[in-house]
Amino acid sequence: MAEKLLDVRNLKKHFPIKGGVLSKTIGYVYAVDGISFFLRKGETLGLVGESGCGKSTTGRLILRLIELTEGDVFFEGQNISVLNKQQMRALRRDMQIIFQDPYASLNPRMTVGKIVGEPLRIHQVTRGKELDERVEELLEKVGLHPEHSRRYPHEFSGGQRQRIGIARALALNPKLIVADEPVSALDVSIQAQVINLLQDLKQEFELSYLFIAHDLSVVEYMSDRVAVMYLGKIVELASSSALYRSPKHPYTQALLSAVPIPDPRTEKKRQILEGDVPSPINPPRGCHFHTRCIYRKDECSQFEPAFVDVGDGHYAACPVRAGGDFIRL
Repeated sequence: MAEKLLDVRNLKKHFPIKGGVLSKTIGYVYAVDGISFFLRKGETLGLVGESGCGKSTTGRLILRLIELTEGDVFFEGQNISVLNKQQMRALRRDMQIIFQDPYASLNPRMTVGKIVGEPLRIHQVTRGKELDERVEELLEKVGLHPEHSRRYPHEFSGGQRQRIGIARALALNPKLIVADEPVSALDVSIQAQVINLLQDLKQEFELSYLFIAHDLSVVEYMSDRVAVMYLGKIVELASSSALYRSPKHPYTQALLSAVPIPDPRTEKKRQILEGDVPSPINPPRGCHFHTRCIYRKDECSQFEPAFVDVGDGHYAACPVRAGGDFIRL
């Protein structure tokens, strides 16, 4: 088994809601509400779930782009959740991010050469002619031309802009890249190109990915293991093959049943979820999913389900369908 690169323990992020003349805290948005997982070196962990479940917030918490409310994040055995800004700045060479929006994440006033070379200048890795050569090399790695370094972001298509973002993330030879829905804003044909590029770069640079997405087919193709999030919690985690072959949690089963099969002759029974996703401001007591679950029992609304190993490293939080116990609140 490969060594753990990232170890997240009981991670929480509660955003305060301000109100009144004095802007007092009148409540919280429970965006991430106590999740734990790990990522091995050279592995891709997919993080999937509906919009608003806390996927992107999780990625930003791991990189300390936003401060966590509670919990610990260990990177190569070091607890980075207690580091100050200067200590984190040195560590950012090993941890980078690819943002979802390939246009908003690039400074429109900077040329591509300055955008890709900015991490190298900030961390004082190189300068002058060597920096220019490194930028051109990175652009070629992601399928762009060296002369593109003199252009501005608005002169490129969405797929090309995402390639620029990938080149910037690679500049410092990181060990971990958080890919925050890197293909969701792209056309389907361009998505395939970018996904294959990410796979090639993973092998060449020995990268580890936390791959955040809501497209289940993309996650299956990219990931070694998959974690399923619902309303701030991870409800299931397993190897990609095991999760897609035999999902244990009712929410995962519903997600997979919604994936279209490109064959009109194949009839597929779909599991339609009841109601809407509850508000993260006031999540349901007990199992967060019980308000929409067709298998719910009385205990589901009273006690929190334990996240347990149901066999061969396949974890699920559903005592009714996957076994395990309830945790008394």
